Amino acid sequence: MNLEQARFNMVEQQVRPWEVLDPRVLSVMEHTPREQFVPDNHKQLAYADLEIPLGHDESMMRPTVEGRLLQALDIQPRDVILEVGTGSGYLTACLAQLGGHVESVDIHEDFTRAAQRPLRDLNLSHVNLATGNAAEGWSGRHGQYDVIAVTASMARYREDFERQLSPGGRLFVVVGEPPAMQAMLVIRVGENDFSRHALFETRLKPLVGFEPAPRFVF
Repeated sequence: MNLEQARFNMVEQQVRPWEVLDPRVLSVMEHTPREQFVPDNHKQLAYADLEIPLGHDESMMRPTVEGRLLQALDIQPRDVILEVGTGSGYLTACLAQLGGHVESVDIHEDFTRAAQRPLRDLNLSHVNLATGNAAEGWSGRHGQYDVIAVTASMARYREDFERQLSPGGRLFVVVGEPPAMQAMLVIRVGENDFSRHALFETRLKPLVGFEPAPRFVF
């Protein structure tokens, strides 16, 4: 496989047609070696628009969804970013190249360990990886964040994460239950004021602690 051509094709044939037009986002995705973050047994699928299994019943997000997430957050070079759900570390790498500092937390310690090497190989020293359950609250190194990217869904929207946004901060999260799940952008426009915008329909596995309520069948 010609990896450079595969990255170019991913951007031009998958990501861009899905209304991702921000040149910084497209450039980062074209130049970040996604294959380094994919499990060995799925490397041939690194640039397919698929959810690639990672273990623990978790998957990498599709490149098209990652592109829309990055574009919606309008990340600036000095932004302090919280990523909830490190996963493979690929999105972490994209966030780090667009922003100032990334703090990424995952509930699975083996994901945290595995992501360290490819991030280090890309010389992304302004990334801090941690293992923990962000659904229970996450103070981390920063009290507030300019950007929060939640890489899993909430069955019902809760305001937990938006309170960690700095003034003008942006939060990306997917809300709902299959088949109707909606990507949302939340912006902190004042001390107690938030604007919430529906972006597009997609599907993501629920964040631990934000699962749908059990359904009882009689």
